[in-house]
Amino acid sequence: MVLIWILASTIIISLISLIGILTLFFKEEFLNNILLILVGFSAGALLGGAFFHLLPESLESVRDIEAFIYLIIGFLTFFSLERFLHWRHCHDGKCDVHVFTYLNLIGDTVHNFIDGLIIAASFLISFKLGIITTLAVILHEIPQEFGDFGVLVYGGFSKMKALLFNFYTALSCVLGGLIGYFIINAFYSVSLFLLPFTAGGFIYIASADLIPEIHKEEDLKKSAFSTAFFILGITFMLAVKIILE
Repeated sequence: MVLIWILASTIIISLISLIGILTLFFKEEFLNNILLILVGFSAGALLGGAFFHLLPESLESVRDIEAFIYLIIGFLTFFSLERFLHWRHCHDGKCDVHVFTYLNLIGDTVHNFIDGLIIAASFLISFKLGIITTLAVILHEIPQEFGDFGVLVYGGFSKMKALLFNFYTALSCVLGGLIGYFIINAFYSVSLFLLPFTAGGFIYIASADLIPEIHKEEDLKKSAFSTAFFILGITFMLAVKIILE
C-alpha cells in the first residue's frame, strides 16, 4: 500500500505540470493576479511544512545538531541548484534573459526527482507525514509550474511543446518516488537525513524564490492579498498539524 500511495502522489504532482494549459483559456492579467496569491499561499505552506511537520518529525529520530546540519545541507543544495544551473522560479511567467531554457529543464528534472525521494521517505515514516509532504509539494508546484511554462515559452518553445517538455521533466518525480521507496526500505537512515534536508530546501524555496516575488508587488491591494495568503498558508499547515495529532 505504501508503494501505491507513493506512486499516486508522485503521478498527481507530475500531472500538475500540465497546468500551463490554462493559459490557453484565460487572459494573462487574470493569471498574473492568481499567481501572486498562489505564490503567497505556497510560500507560507512551505514554511509551515518545514517548521511544523518535517523538522519536528526529524528531531524525534536524530540529535538536534544532526537535524540542523542536514537542514543547512538541504538549504545549500537548493541554493547550489539555483546558482550553478541558473535555475529560477519565474512565477509571474516572466524571466530574465540569462535564464536558459534547457538549463531550466535540467534544474526542474533534478528538483522533481528530489521531490519524489522526499515523498517516498515521508510515506515510509508515516502515512500522515506522507500526505502532509505531498500537500506541501503540490502547493509549491502549482505556481512553479506556471512559471516553468512561462520560461519555456519565453525561451522559444511553442505552447504545446512547452507543455510536453514540462510534463517530461515532471515525470522524474515518479522515478524519484520509485527509487526512494526501494533505497529507503533498504537503508532506513536515508529517510532520517531526507526530512531535515527537505525542510532546508522548503525554507530556501520560500525565502529565496517565493517571498521576493511578493515583495516585488508595488500595488498595495495586491500586496495585501498575497501577504494575507502567505499567512493563511502558514496557518493552514499549522491547522493540519493540530487536526492530525
